[in-house]
Amino acid sequence: MGGGGFSMEPENPLLDEFVLSLARTPRPRVCFLPTASGDSNAYVTMFYRAFAALDCRPADLQLFDRTVLDLESFVLAQDVIYVGGGNTANLAAVWRVHGLDVILRRAWQEGVVLCGLSAGMNCWFSESVTDSFGFSRLAALHDGLGLLPGSCCPHYDGEEQRRPAYRQLIAAGELGDGWAADDGAALVFHGETLSEVVASRPGAAAYRIEKSAEHGVVERRAEARYLGNP
Repeated sequence: MGGGGFSMEPENPLLDEFVLSLARTPRPRVCFLPTASGDSNAYVTMFYRAFAALDCRPADLQLFDRTVLDLESFVLAQDVIYVGGGNTANLAAVWRVHGLDVILRRAWQEGVVLCGLSAGMNCWFSESVTDSFGFSRLAALHDGLGLLPGSCCPHYDGEEQRRPAYRQLIAAGELGDGWAADDGAALVFHGETLSEVVASRPGAAAYRIEKSAEHGVVERRAEARYLGNP
């Protein structure tokens, strides 16, 4: 998700309901990873409040004050892993220290739905554009899990500098070709293949951005399927 879900659209559950529809069981286990926010208690509370109203079994996994000893068994027992927003660089570092990066790759291979917004979008790609090093400075990050190849950019229409920064980084060769998503838009991958784009807001879309010798970059819009009523 470029942005959206319970933390950005608390009155609009369309993206979160869609995530649950992808799960392999009718009443899925959904685990929230708030690592990128430093395991913010307020964020965790917001997650439980939102998902208690949905047909699922919510849980959370915190690593700064870790209580789960067997991470692998815990993660593989989930049907959905939902990663919150925050600092992508810190998220990647903490996950690797705990070995969670390897476990998440196995979960992906075994059919667990992996999702998230903002940093929770960045983390699945090899590269991303991030504000991890300061809100006034968007920079390239080459430290994602690499489940999805190339680069990505969330908040493509939601933050003024995201679009020009991402395009410039790709044109300069600092990031590889990749995908951008508006707030309210979500890229749906089966394995490494994009299957569709969905949206919780009319008009929200995703974009394929590729380096071009002639134009610097070429941007192609991928229309989204609106999840609400027409």
